[in-house]
Amino acid sequence: MDPMEPEKPQAITANKYPIGGVGSALGEGLVETLKGVSEIEAEIVRLARNTTSTALSAGASAASDGTSVARDMIKGALAASQIVGTDIAITTKNVAKGIIMGTGDVGADLMTAARTTIKGAMEGATDIGADVGTVAQQTIEGILEATREIGGNVEEVARVVTESAVESAGSISGTVAGTVRKLAVGILEGIKVMVEATLPKPRSVPESPKE
Repeated sequence: MDPMEPEKPQAITANKYPIGGVGSALGEGLVETLKGVSEIEAEIVRLARNTTSTALSAGASAASDGTSVARDMIKGALAASQIVGTDIAITTKNVAKGIIMGTGDVGADLMTAARTTIKGAMEGATDIGADVGTVAQQTIEGILEATREIGGNVEEVARVVTESAVESAGSISGTVAGTVRKLAVGILEGIKVMVEATLPKPRSVPESPKE
């Protein structure tokens, strides 16, 4: 292959369903597009992670300053999303994920990082008039995704972060509190089902033959 020739999109093969010419053409284009989305999300995580670890390494405390760091980062991320027209859900989730990983890089406590991140995110959303419910949901998802990737206790972090979200929402407004409370219940139920599904099932004990 000529090294100067542009790389062709990865071919789409129909393993389960037959795909016609138009569908194949669209699918091949989407492969490249979706790869680009993944790269964008990974870059958001990387930037947020590096920014967080740099801020905390410069003297900020994860426990006392973590909320303000997260608040400012979420505000900056949301402002950037508005400028370039990026979905705030994608931005918020990946920034939250990066914040958790960045605090882990400097040895901060995971539970403390989760609390300060959700609190800061919701304060930041309120400050600039963003949808607090959306920001809360995506922040929690980013926190839990990061927790899973670094090997933390997802169930325990989910409990801590949802409690903090409900507490923070209560100081914003009754409407937001109600929305976040429903969100928290749904997330906890989902985590509970996921954890139970991964637990080994008890062996059934055969009954003794009756005499």
